[in-house]
Amino acid sequence: MKPFRLGLLINPLAGLGGSVGLKGSDGVAEEALAKGAEPKAHLRMQQALELVSAYKDRIEIVTSSGNMGEDLAVKMGFNTQVVHHCGDNHNQSSADRSEVNKSTQRVLITTQQDTRDAVKALLDQSLDLLLFAGGDGTARDVYSIVDDAIPVLGVPAGVKIHSGVYGITPKASGLVVKMLLDGELVSLMTADVMDIDETAFRQGTVKAKRFGEMLVPAEPRYVQAVKMGGKETDELVLADIAADVIESMDDEIFIMGSGSTVAAIMDDLYLDNTLLGVDVIQDKQLIATDVTAQELLQITNGKSAKLVITLIGGQGHVLGRGNQQLSPALIKQLGKDNILIVATKTKLKALEGRPLIVDSGDPELDVALTGYYKVITGYHDYVMYQVANPDLVE
Repeated sequence: MKPFRLGLLINPLAGLGGSVGLKGSDGVAEEALAKGAEPKAHLRMQQALELVSAYKDRIEIVTSSGNMGEDLAVKMGFNTQVVHHCGDNHNQSSADRSEVNKSTQRVLITTQQDTRDAVKALLDQSLDLLLFAGGDGTARDVYSIVDDAIPVLGVPAGVKIHSGVYGITPKASGLVVKMLLDGELVSLMTADVMDIDETAFRQGTVKAKRFGEMLVPAEPRYVQAVKMGGKETDELVLADIAADVIESMDDEIFIMGSGSTVAAIMDDLYLDNTLLGVDVIQDKQLIATDVTAQELLQITNGKSAKLVITLIGGQGHVLGRGNQQLSPALIKQLGKDNILIVATKTKLKALEGRPLIVDSGDPELDVALTGYYKVITGYHDYVMYQVANPDLVE
């Protein structure tokens, strides 16, 4: 039987800026590493590939060198063909393409051109599917070369994931590949490639733009919808939600997540708010703004704390999309009972019965976080809503 030719591409810098509060990774890799960020994209891809590890004799992975794919594929025992070596096809200064010592790990600082050159090389290899790990910037780079020439599927590893070409979690992406290998009927659909202006994003403004479409395996349980844009317009509902949360506040630490629903609570407290970041309050006073993952652990160490978060409209993610500062270590420290989810009923209804999703980066934690939550939808008004990643119930 002819082997399944799986193109594999990892943006090793994807998601670096999230845990250290940089709202993205484009152009800030060196800064993120200096702040203590650790590369996670290869771990996200590993979670996806583990779902098809039993099919190694039927898969031929075609990839780029080093930590753009080769290292992981070889480590996991896949039959691996390297068709691109990072930096081969263009000139780069040592500042653009360098290796940075990070503990015992060497982090290759790749560029947008490295990604595009790798995709060009992969496109010549008669692939059945291109599986890539990254964020919206990576999706744009892949689209600029692939367009709709071959099916692609993203493994979410970036800070911002607005595009519809990604699985809802890394494991979900792996399950879609498994379905293909099992011979299940998986249709193809076109999905939007979206991205935002990161400079504006870091200043609290979302400017999303559609760049085009790519072909993706059409499995709605596992492939995410395009994020709904826009702010909540029902100010009365947001005010009621804010009143309920504020009434419950005592001298505990409250970690305030990103998004306009949480911002409404901060507005009612007359506190400055980082719309697209994470702030910390205590005794209804702001004690830290736009904090990093490490700063959150230091602030809450040994103290009672609660987390207030909302969901991404249209997708349903409550963790793992734009709030990587909320690390698995922090969530474990807080405990499931100290997570307060706030959302309007309109936002919940837009999910059309689909569950909320957690993509913390720790699969065991994601399992532990499943179940029904009391979602605050108004003043003393709640609904029970389920967190149940589709990829965790197969």
